[in-house]
This record gives sequence, C-alpha cells and structure tokens, in this order.
Amino acid sequence: MAKTPFRDRLAQGPILADGAMGTMLHLQENLPIDTCFDLLNLTDPAVVADIHRRYIEAGAEIIETNTFSANVYKLADCNMQDECAEVNRAGVELARRVVDSTFRDNVYIAGSVGPLGVRLAPFGRTTPEEAFNAFKIQTGALIKAGVDVLLFETFTDLHEIEEAIKAARSVDPGIPIIAQMTFTRDDRTILGDTPAQVARALRATGADVIGVNCSGGPAQLLRIVQLMHRAEPDARLSVVPNAGWPESAGGRVMYPATPDYFGDYALAFTNAGACMVGGCCGTTPEHIRAMRAAFDDPARVHPTLITIPDVVENGISETPEQPTQLARKLAAGQFIVTVEMPPPRSYTAQKIIASAELLREAGVDFINVSDSPMSRMRMSPWAVCHLIQDNVGLETVLHFPTRGRNLLRVQGDLLAAHALKVRNLFVVMGDPTRIGDYPDSFDTHDIVPTSLIKLIKHNLNTGIDQAGNSIGQSTSFVAGCALNPNARELDREVKLLRKKIDNGADFALTQPLFDPAILERFTAAYIAEYGALDLPILVGILPLFGSRHAAFLHNEVPGIDIPDAIRQRIDAAGDDAPQEGVLIARDLLLAIKDVAQGVYLMPAFGRYDLAAGVVDVLERTSAR
Repeated sequence: MAKTPFRDRLAQGPILADGAMGTMLHLQENLPIDTCFDLLNLTDPAVVADIHRRYIEAGAEIIETNTFSANVYKLADCNMQDECAEVNRAGVELARRVVDSTFRDNVYIAGSVGPLGVRLAPFGRTTPEEAFNAFKIQTGALIKAGVDVLLFETFTDLHEIEEAIKAARSVDPGIPIIAQMTFTRDDRTILGDTPAQVARALRATGADVIGVNCSGGPAQLLRIVQLMHRAEPDARLSVVPNAGWPESAGGRVMYPATPDYFGDYALAFTNAGACMVGGCCGTTPEHIRAMRAAFDDPARVHPTLITIPDVVENGISETPEQPTQLARKLAAGQFIVTVEMPPPRSYTAQKIIASAELLREAGVDFINVSDSPMSRMRMSPWAVCHLIQDNVGLETVLHFPTRGRNLLRVQGDLLAAHALKVRNLFVVMGDPTRIGDYPDSFDTHDIVPTSLIKLIKHNLNTGIDQAGNSIGQSTSFVAGCALNPNARELDREVKLLRKKIDNGADFALTQPLFDPAILERFTAAYIAEYGALDLPILVGILPLFGSRHAAFLHNEVPGIDIPDAIRQRIDAAGDDAPQEGVLIARDLLLAIKDVAQGVYLMPAFGRYDLAAGVVDVLERTSAR
C-alpha cells in the first residue's frame, strides 16, 4: 500500500513524532553526552536502529534520522567533515531499513538538521553564504537519500534557519519542511525574538509546519505554541518539548517529566492548534507511548487551556513576561518570608551564597539585597541578586535607591537588572552619603521613590522610557515601596502610602516593628481616610542581638520603638540575648501572621543562622 504523501497526512489530524535520540544513546549505551552521536550511523548502526524501532513500536509516525549534528562544522570536531554526505546518507538508509522491517506504511522519515554550532554575522564570524553552503551539503545528502520531510530543529537564530531552509529549497523546491526554534526560560530565543516574531518569520519561509522544540517542559511550550498560534492562526504548528529542565545525577543528565505527564499534554497541544507533537531531550519511547495512548483514547478528557492574556505592542511584537514567584505569591495571598542581605565589600560572593543556601533550606521564600547600606562601598547589588538566583535558585528582591542616580542611570540600571532576570524591586530613597565613608560623593537625585514607582509601572512595564521612547519590549517589574507605620506624622505617612499605591506599588516593606498594634493603628488610620487597605504588607522584624543593640535601635533610629517589656527580656537574658532575640522575633512573626501578608527579616551583624531560627517557627506551627 502506497504511503500517503506527507502534506496530505498533515491534513488528516495530529501526527506523532518520536522522542530523543541523544538521550537514549546517553542512557542506554552509557555514552558521554558530548559523544559525536551522528558517527554511530557508520560505526554502530545497530544501536541507532534499535532506538528507531522502539519509537515505532511506541506509536511514532515520524522517525528522525540520527543526523542532528551531521554538518561540516560540527563534524570537524571529530575530523569527519569530509564524510558529511556519507554520515547523512547512512542515517537515512538506516532509518528506512527499520521502517521497512516493521511493515508500517504510515511512518515518515524526517531528515534531522540542527544549527551549525557557529554564530552567523553580525553576531559571529560565519557569513550567510558559508552557512548556506554548509546546509546545502547536509540537506542535499538527506534529500538525495530519500527523506520524506526535512526537520530543522533547535535553532536559536532566525537568520540561520532561514539560510538552512533556503539551502534546502535550492536542492529541491518541493521538499516538505518542518521548521522549529527553541526558546529560553523567558519565552524568547537567545537573540531575543518572541514567539510571535518567530512564527511570522518561519511562516514567511514557506515551511509546511512551524513550531517550537527543546526549550523547557510541556508547560512552557504550551504557552509558546498558544502565542505562535495567535500570531499565525492559519499556520500548521509543531510542539516538541523536553522532559522538563535537565538535572545532573550520578554523572548523567536526567529529566523529571514523566510519560503520564506527556500524555496529558499531548491533547493540550492539539487543542492549542498543534498538528504535530513529539518529544525532545529527556523523552523516551515510554513518553511517546503515553502520547499515542492519549490520541487513541476517544474517552480521554481534553484539558482546559490557560488563556494567555492580550499583549500591548509598542511597534514590536512581544511575549508577556511570566509573573515572578513574588508576584504569584502576592496575588495568591500567600504568607511570605524574605530576609535582607547586604552585598559583600569585596568581589567574592561565596559567603553570601552559602548564607542564602542556609536560608533557602530554612524555608525563606526570597532574599532582599540592599544597596550600599549606611552609604558604604559594596559589590553591585544586582550582581549579587543574579549570583544568588543562579547559584541558589532563590528569587531575590533588589533594593533600588534613587539617591545618587540621574534619570539616565536609573533607567539604564533597571534595564540591566531586568536582563539579569532580577525583576522584584524595593524602591527607596537610600542612605545619604554624609553618613558613610564617602561623604563628599554625589548625593543628589532626579526622581523620588514615589515617582520612580510610577515610572517603573506606567512606563517601563508598558514598553516606554520616561521620555516616551520605545524600549522594544515591556519589562515585568514588581515594585515595592517603604512604609513607616510608626511615623511621627501619621497622616502624612498615610497620604504618602496612598500616592505610592496610586502610582502602582505592588507591596510594602515596613521598618522593624516590635508591636503588631503599631501596624493595626496605621491600618485603621488609612481605612478611615481611604477605605480598605488592599496593598500586601510585609512587616519588618529585626531579631535583637543584645542590650546595646536594642538601646541603639530604640534611641537612635527614627521609626523604631521597642517596648519596655521586650528590652527588659533582652537585658535579663545576658549572654543568651541573641537566642532571646530569636524567641521574641518568633512571637512577633506568629502575631503578624494575622495582620500582614508576610515578614521582612533583617538579621543583625550577618547572623543569618538566627534568621533561620526565626523562620523555623512557621514549620513547627504548620506541622501541628
């Protein structure tokens, strides 16, 4: 029986592709992940054939040739660049023999073509002509060997995939083509293109199917394919996700997403407009079998899709940023625990990273990184935020003072922070330089915190700068403000908070409080003036370290009032004062849970172990 032409098959309903080849070779044959897998077509064809066969038996209708990296640039790493055509020919013939041996007349052979592994100009030194010639060698060999379709996958540069498709069309204008790009965690390509931009560009190449592969797990790719479908509603789309984000275990690369999870998402992908689904890195025949079962079960309940919100475009198509963890917790009304950490006074960050790991293990949700506290020179705080997020996996809140910055620097620094994925901000005035080690330093400012919150939320978060110029894509900052519930002029503080809320503040951090009644008094004053206070408030808690510490805070720091009973407890504790401070802070935390949405711990003298001891009380009470 003759095989249905590939384009006709696409029109008949969803088609299921296979899963990972490299993952299977890595796991099954215990081959290092940096092995030149494409050469196995010549040196060990049986192991490749077995994987093809297992995917067909699992229900795949598309089998990808083991030629993803079989281009002259990548083969040069193995000194096999002159064998490029032979490696690709062998990959096709091997796949065809497996398909023929299974007596399946509905399995298509897709010639897998990946990126060259070099950067194209203007971001690299490889010219478009050189890329075109390299792709022409590979695609020419695949077409000559008789593939049913060419599959361009895991590309990050639109210009590169355009050259690849152009090269293939120069060999055979009628060859069916699937073109897929991969995205980073922020739903953009490495070069910053959004799903909408990618969809439009790939559609313009004339590819039969356009889509996304690799990237993250099914949840992310479902979101991306919805955005691509919105941009090109008439396009045929493919979705080929990884089995989640990879992890290293015992010298192997492991992926967490289970086959059943993929089965659930198979129908979600087709509901979102995909006509082709499959698996990328970390997927196995079991994942494909689960997806096949989902397609073949008429009683399977189709999942409800999460609607992607409309996007305001400022001349450039953009993807809405995913909310930060802080934004999600604030919106859900969850109780939040964050701890303040000052940056180090040198360029080494090992101690602060170790301290952040301690706090993460204790159950802290976020780390607040202060900026030049007491006007003393320290490492850039957004660099510290980036290091903590990358090395510890704990989201941070960047303290962003307006003092000492003009409007140009303010906005440039904010864009730099956003590029480093630091998107939670605490906007403050900052400490005056006269109290620090550089009293003669520049100490003026162009903008006050209240106005900066407005600039962030009403300008940058809508894609324009303060002058009204487009910044290309909207930022996704969460902006917090300062609150002093114990201010001498309570009415003034109430009015100031109202202005911050009107300007877009997402949450407030208070100065250290030692009596929850102070916040209750402030809240009552606000309600009397403006009605309900619906801004999430995180109450400052500062574990006292000793008698002198308590006396200094009480007598010399504006806004801090420590009740006599608490100071007496610290005085009576003597050498055990730090532990007594932890007990006091625990009592405050439990009392605050009923009147605020979180706490903001400020451990003194870098004693993060004491902060961890305060947080422990939450775990104990939740376990009861």
